[in-house]
Amino acid sequence: MTTLPDRPRTALLVIDVQKGVVASAHNRDGVIANISTMVDKARAADVPVIWIQHSDDEMKEGTENWEYVPELVRDDSEPLVHKNYPDSFEDTQLESVLAERGIGRLMVTGAQTDVCIRSTLHGALVRGYDATLIADAHTTEDLSQYGAPSPDLVIAHTNLYWKWHEAPGRKAGTVDTAEVTF
Repeated sequence: MTTLPDRPRTALLVIDVQKGVVASAHNRDGVIANISTMVDKARAADVPVIWIQHSDDEMKEGTENWEYVPELVRDDSEPLVHKNYPDSFEDTQLESVLAERGIGRLMVTGAQTDVCIRSTLHGALVRGYDATLIADAHTTEDLSQYGAPSPDLVIAHTNLYWKWHEAPGRKAGTVDTAEVTF
């Protein structure tokens, strides 16, 4: 029940599943397979798929690492939003893309769990969107050398706290790929 008036539709966000982002990601192939399943489900249900692509000083636009993984192919009719910050809404066209399509509910997939996924989930909720995390369709790399927990624990913790997250008039939560119906 989004707080955004006249926005009854749902969209699938596919965030930063780029070669350089997921090259050493936890359960890379399994997560990409689940994202691919989500894309297929969304397309079959005529649910918009919105692709998000990150660039910065370390991942330059146009480089091989910047490209989406070959397992996921964007249809030319599906919007591609370029971003430079972890929150997919920050200084991007995402809000206008969603508004044009009457979207008030987001299903979120992609990478990295502890940066762009979390930032976008919170960014969506504070902007009035319902935001559901697909629990088995997001991943991150191992940053334990910097003091972070192992990737499986980062993912599990994110799923745990997002499952119970809420805000007035907005819904959050998690769901597994197999349980998703649009």
